Amino acid sequence: MNKPAEKIGRGVKIDPTACVHPTAELDSGVEVGPYSVIGEGVRIGKDSRIASHVVIDKWTTIGARNTIFQFVSIGAPPQDLGYKGEKTEVIMGDNNVVREFVTIHRATTKENLKTVCGNNNMFMNYVHIAHDCVLGDNVIMANSATLGGHVRIDNNAIVGGLVAVHQHVRIGAYCIIGGASAVSKDIPPYVMAVGNRARLYGLNSVGLRRQGFTRQDMEEIKKSYNIVLRSSLNLTQALKELEKELPGSTHARRYIDFLQGSKRGIARERTKRKGELPEED
Repeated sequence: MNKPAEKIGRGVKIDPTACVHPTAELDSGVEVGPYSVIGEGVRIGKDSRIASHVVIDKWTTIGARNTIFQFVSIGAPPQDLGYKGEKTEVIMGDNNVVREFVTIHRATTKENLKTVCGNNNMFMNYVHIAHDCVLGDNVIMANSATLGGHVRIDNNAIVGGLVAVHQHVRIGAYCIIGGASAVSKDIPPYVMAVGNRARLYGLNSVGLRRQGFTRQDMEEIKKSYNIVLRSSLNLTQALKELEKELPGSTHARRYIDFLQGSKRGIARERTKRKGELPEED
């Protein structure tokens, strides 16, 4: 049955065919379309629009001004044999666009009990975000991109269509993953990666310029990249060299923090074939 009127915000519109649990909280301006189901303990922020045939399962929190298209499922139990119905969550921030047939599962009890999606993200058709994933802000996931459990995607990353990301992988800020890639190792910040298994193809230079990175930024990023991925240094040596060569650089610090936190190991550059022209940085 629909939620009693005194428990919803001003201007909320709920289609008569929708089913809203009595414990759900809908802020002002929320719209719930035909045949959608809003579950126990769900909270939806102001001016969010839920289209028809959407299921938002229990213990899900959705921020303000999100647009969730038809046939989306958010907050369903994780696909994990160890999960026994414990109270875990999905938390989504503000201004996200969630397109048709996206699935976002709530967490297991193995980490922080939360699957998290930040702000200003776009998830295109058939995207799957598994249990315990943590996504930052301004992330784009193209059609049918799929994340295994416990994946982390940092701010401003782009994941191409049909990409599959192995569980526990981390994808760094401002990088781009080419379509139809299989990602089994961590992808550092600022790079392009593609392939099965995904390898690095240099810096995401075009994307970085579009984001407003200056010439100085680009020089620091390129130097950091070369120290980490194009030198003969091992990881420990590379970290020390970054500290020495770029002591005040936020970009070098991003590389250092990423490398120190890597669980799966870092993807490496593709080996160029004999006679192949170098790629632009």
